[in-house]
Amino acid sequence: MYLRTTSRRAKDGQVVRYLALAHNERNERGVPVARVIHNFGREDLVDREALVRLVRSIQRFLGSEEGLRAAAPRGFEFLAAPEAGGPHVVGALWEQLGIGRAISRAAAGGRGRSGVERAVFTMVCQRCLEPASKLEATRWVGRDVVKDGVAGVSDDQLYRAMDFLLGCAERVQESVFFSVAHLLNLDVDVIFFDTTSTYFECEPDELGDDDRPGDDGESVAGEREGPLRRLGHSKDHRPDLPQVVVGLAVTREGVPVRCWVWPGNTNDQTVIGQVKADLVGWRLGRAIYVVDAGFSGRDNLRALRSAGGHYIAGMKLRSGMKETEAALSRQGRYRTVRDNLRVKEVKVGDGDAAERFIVCHNPAEAERDRVRRDRHIQRITAELERLDAQRQRATTTAERDAHRRGECALRDHATLSRYVRQTTSGRLVIDREKIRAEERLDGKYLLTTSDPALPAEDVALGYKQLLEAERSFRDLKGVLRLRPVFHSKDERIRAHVLICFLALVIVRVAETRAGQTWRTIRAELGEIRQGHFRGHDGEFTQTTELTASQRELLRQLDVPEPPRFGQITAA
Repeated sequence: MYLRTTSRRAKDGQVVRYLALAHNERNERGVPVARVIHNFGREDLVDREALVRLVRSIQRFLGSEEGLRAAAPRGFEFLAAPEAGGPHVVGALWEQLGIGRAISRAAAGGRGRSGVERAVFTMVCQRCLEPASKLEATRWVGRDVVKDGVAGVSDDQLYRAMDFLLGCAERVQESVFFSVAHLLNLDVDVIFFDTTSTYFECEPDELGDDDRPGDDGESVAGEREGPLRRLGHSKDHRPDLPQVVVGLAVTREGVPVRCWVWPGNTNDQTVIGQVKADLVGWRLGRAIYVVDAGFSGRDNLRALRSAGGHYIAGMKLRSGMKETEAALSRQGRYRTVRDNLRVKEVKVGDGDAAERFIVCHNPAEAERDRVRRDRHIQRITAELERLDAQRQRATTTAERDAHRRGECALRDHATLSRYVRQTTSGRLVIDREKIRAEERLDGKYLLTTSDPALPAEDVALGYKQLLEAERSFRDLKGVLRLRPVFHSKDERIRAHVLICFLALVIVRVAETRAGQTWRTIRAELGEIRQGHFRGHDGEFTQTTELTASQRELLRQLDVPEPPRFGQITAA
C-alpha cells in the first residue's frame, strides 16, 4: 500500500497532480496493476492535516519503534529505538529537585569521584523505570534507554557510587526535601512516620552468629553490634528469613522526607527517639508527628513532645491500660465528621496531667466487624459440635488422641481462640463475655494527641492520612521493587534503600504534579523513543513525534519537550 501520484494537463496547459491511496494487485495475466483505494484529490487542495492524522494513526497502531522504522528517510538504515521519554522526565525532575547538585557538591574535589553523580542517577533512573540489579543497569543503559550525558557504566563504578552516596546520605536527603518542599509548596507542619521490613532470600545457615536474634529477639536502634540482616518480627509474614527494618517519614501529600535502616530485629518502640532527633536538625522539631499504635509507648510520646513538637498517636484498644479503658467506657455524644466517621473527645485525668483521647467510630466498619465475628462464631460452634460428637464416639487411644489434637488446634487458632475458653472440667466453650467485650469495640479506634488546640475532627482525619506512609511502602516494594536485595554488606544495603528512597521522591513529585499514578505516567512515557539512523553520509537521532496526551503530560510535569532531532554526526 502506498501513496500514488498521477499528473494531468489542464486545458490551460498547467500540469495538475492528484494523490490517491493505492496498492498493487495482479490481474488475470499475472501483471501487477495499481488499484486505487481512496482518492484524496488535487495535491494543491488536499487536506494535509487529514494525511497527518492518518500517519499518526498508523504509527500508533505500529507502535513508536515500528513507526520510526517505517519513517526512515531514504538512504538511511534504521538501527534501534531505545526509550527516551522516561529518562528525559526522570532527568528533568532530578535537576529540578537539586539531587544532582547536592551529590556533585559533596563529591567536588575528591579523588576518584568523577562521574559519581551520573552513576547514582543511572541507578535511580533504572529503579524508577525498570527496577533490576546493579549489574543489569550496566547493560540497560544504551540498550533499552537513552539519556544525554549518561554513557555506559561498569558495575565497579556503580558500587563505588553507592559507597560514596552513603557517606553524604544525610546532606543529600535534607537538600532534596527542602527543594521538594519549595517546588511543591508542601505543608510540612505534619509528619507521618511508619516502619516496614524487607527480607533477604537466603538460607538461615548462610547467616553468621551475629545475624541471629538474641534472647528476646529484639534490638534497640543505635545500640546494635553485628550485621543488619537479622531474624525478627516480619511484616511480610516471612519470619524464617533474615531482614532489615526500614523507617520512612512522609508529608501529608505522601512525599518522602527521610528514610532509615535498622537491624532486622529492631523493636519499633526504640526508634522514635532517633527519628525525632534527626529531624529536629532539619528544623522540623515543632511539627506534629503522626504514628500508629506500634509507637505509642510512654517514652516515645514523651520524645515526640520534645523541642516543642506534638503528636497524634493510635492506641491499642486491647492493651489493658487503665487510661485506654477509661477513654472507651466514658459516656459522650459522637459528632459526625464524614459519612463513615464519627468522633468523640474524652479527657482522662485531672488538671495539667489530663490526657486527651479521641474515640473514632466507623459505622460501616462496625457492621463488617459484626459480620466477620458472626462467621467466626459459626465456625467455632460447628467445630465444638464436631469435637463433642468425636469425644462421645472415642473408644480407642487413637480416637481420644485425635480429639485432643482437635481441641488443641482450636484453642491455639490465631483468630478463633479469642472467642473460646476452657471450663474447669477441661471442655472448650464459647466465651460470651469476650464476645460482648468485642462488640463494644466494633468499628472503633482510639487516638491520643498532645495538642490541646487541634480540633477532634482534624485529629481523626490527620490520622487517616497515615495511609500515605503505608502507600509509600507498597510502592517501594511493588513499583520500585525494593526487594529482592542482592547485597550482603551493611553499607551496600543502606545505599540500596537510599537509592529506592530517591526514586520514590521523583515518583511522588511526578504523581503530585500530574494527578496520575506512576504506572500510568510510566506507560505514556514509554512510548516516546529515540530512533537511531545511519547512512552513507553519517548518523542522526530522531525522537518520535509527541501525541497530544504526551504533550499534556509533559506540561503537567513541568518538563520541556525532548528535542525532535538529537545528535547528528558526519561520516
